[in-house]
Amino acid sequence: MGLQNLMYKVSLKYATRKWSNPFPFATSQHLKDVLLSNIIVLEIKTIAIFDMLYFKLKMNMNIKLTKKQIGQRITELRKMKGLSQEDLAKSVEVSRSSLTQIELGNRSVDILELQKLSFVLEFSLDDFMAKDFSTVQDLDVKETKKEKKAAERISVPKLQVKKFKNVLLYILERCAGKPNVGETVLYKLLYFSDFNYYELYEEHLTGAKYRKLPYGPVPQKLDIIIGQMIEDAQLQRVKTAYHGYPQTRYLPLVKADLTELLASEKDVIDRVIEQMSDWSAAAISNYSHKDLPWEVTDEGQDISYELAFYREQPYSGRNYEDEIG
Repeated sequence: MGLQNLMYKVSLKYATRKWSNPFPFATSQHLKDVLLSNIIVLEIKTIAIFDMLYFKLKMNMNIKLTKKQIGQRITELRKMKGLSQEDLAKSVEVSRSSLTQIELGNRSVDILELQKLSFVLEFSLDDFMAKDFSTVQDLDVKETKKEKKAAERISVPKLQVKKFKNVLLYILERCAGKPNVGETVLYKLLYFSDFNYYELYEEHLTGAKYRKLPYGPVPQKLDIIIGQMIEDAQLQRVKTAYHGYPQTRYLPLVKADLTELLASEKDVIDRVIEQMSDWSAAAISNYSHKDLPWEVTDEGQDISYELAFYREQPYSGRNYEDEIG
């Protein structure tokens, strides 16, 4: 996404939020709220339609994947998420036999089914259709030579795997016993910990990159890290149900090494946990969708940490007016 397009989106969001009387003909605040809600819903539906049309055009014109290739990719993503065929079939509302035929390459998958699969398996449609698509992600985070300092501060997060694992373990130590804390809630707790810390201290907490997906921000390479932690007997993956829906939970088998966390880092994580860890998956997802960094990022793209500085209340942790004064 180009910088000009990104800044236009940020400006548009600010204009929408600061427009004190967008419907002068409305006689009550309730009516204004209803009208604005309808506009937002229409905007979301319009974006979804155009995204679907764009993706369908891309499938037809640019990149041709065979049914077998699509099936293999879906199988790899399902296994990486630790889902059985029965779990995935139920989540995307197809029969298990249909999913089996898709994975074997004997049945084609339509655009709506692929869209549902992208939601559940948390992949970008653009990435899925790419020729170089791979579920094997590199966790090599060797230091590179420092580049010359740029005139402006630019966020270039570098994943600190050891720090990320300890943050994950610490969050789970405090929250794993709560029945609402499945994958969705866990992802959002990690996201707000990382972005809140960056906004406050202008330094990265874990250095994880987050991608905008339909259910909210998702940390990249998380499946690889969790796979390593399960192999190393640091985590246990548990399949359960919550309010009638399948849920994936993680239980910590070891304690976090708190010497890896600064007092300021632990404080930010604690505040996120206290604020959000009791929220349902739907509530915390809806809240994340109104956070400006997520709002103005195109679907499937990385969310820039720099956008945290454009936040307003209740998301912002800083008082910028006092700093300017």
